[in-house]
Amino acid sequence: MKPTLQKIVVIGPESTGKSTICAALAQHFNTVWVEEYAREYLERQNNEYDYDDLLAIAKGQIRKEEEKSLLAREFLFCDTDLNVLMVWCHHRFHKVHAFILEEIAARKYDAYILCDVDMPWSPDPQREYPDYEMRRYFFNIYKDIVINAGVPFTLVSGNEKERLEQALNSGLFGAR
Repeated sequence: MKPTLQKIVVIGPESTGKSTICAALAQHFNTVWVEEYAREYLERQNNEYDYDDLLAIAKGQIRKEEEKSLLAREFLFCDTDLNVLMVWCHHRFHKVHAFILEEIAARKYDAYILCDVDMPWSPDPQREYPDYEMRRYFFNIYKDIVINAGVPFTLVSGNEKERLEQALNSGLFGAR
């Protein structure tokens, strides 16, 4: 019998090492991780998006998560969840698709890893807010989300190696 799959979301503002820590954790635990669907979607859109695109991105993210969950072993690391799309909808368009809110309520995760904004900004055509104040603003929103999620979470900071060590030593993965 396959053990219960634990879904762990890595969340935080832009350029905080989410993809890097997901890949490292997946490698450490010999499993797969769910990449952020928005990246590939926005590449096809020349990095332009509107309100309806965020709904398409949400559906694509769910599809990727479901596909990867079939391949995962013990843990599935998710580079984002629909909370991020909710935040972007609200920030950019001052409204949120009902589908996104319904899926946030329905989808359950076992833990969150919250990435701090103490990493240097890494320019990328898909990133929008390089200034520290906006990164801190989004961090505080994500911090409120994980605090209120009702599941364990840990905050990681420092360089990539330190973040990975903090995540592995957080207690989120049981005695390993």
